Amino acid sequence: MKKKLSPEQEIAIMKELEAYDTPTITNAVATYPGKSTCLSLFHPWDTKWYTDETLRAMFPELGRACGYAVTCVYGLPDPGFNNLGIGDVLRAIGDSDKPVILFIKQDYPPELKRKNGLCGGNMATAFKSAGAAAVVSDGPSRDLGEVRALGLRYFLTGVSPGHGPMAVKAVGVPVEICGMDVCPGDVVHLDENGAVKFPKEYLEDVLEKCKEIGRIEERQQQMLASTSDIDLLTKYMKGVYD
Repeated sequence: MKKKLSPEQEIAIMKELEAYDTPTITNAVATYPGKSTCLSLFHPWDTKWYTDETLRAMFPELGRACGYAVTCVYGLPDPGFNNLGIGDVLRAIGDSDKPVILFIKQDYPPELKRKNGLCGGNMATAFKSAGAAAVVSDGPSRDLGEVRALGLRYFLTGVSPGHGPMAVKAVGVPVEICGMDVCPGDVVHLDENGAVKFPKEYLEDVLEKCKEIGRIEERQQQMLASTSDIDLLTKYMKGVYD
């Protein structure tokens, strides 16, 4: 049984993980099953453990983030269901361990979702004040200038300047965001390459593997940069991409 980490230890490890890019995290989590540097926590192809090409970092200059997932679903207002509101989203952020990565699922018809600038300056300010370090959504949002000024990491499929009436449909449920299944409490690491998730009980293991990968790749890239000899380049790449 894995030893239980204190909240302070978990935060410290997540901060260390921010020294590595998201591709390195995916390599440690599941990309190369069978390698000593890979934990093989998921099947690399047949499970939805990282995001696809539709997710974009709006402010890559703000750098990486690692935190706990909080989830919600927005959609069109339903006269038969009005039990939830933004206060419930803010409460979920406030109640979660920190730092928080907020995932917003946009459950709209496709023709509306593409032009739904859901989250803007007011919502983003409230989310950050409640404790969110990043907002991730599988649709567009807006107010890039205001959100950039907040220093809030913003991951979207694009931008759109407007929206119509909307409502909170669910909070704290599993969601799929840009090809990645996310459950509340998952650890998520993200940067300009996208996002990857893993269970928090593997925090120490992922960090250990990332350190090992970093050492190996630094040496390998030094060797690759040291020659133009094709035979040597092929030798240095052997076992990685063939």
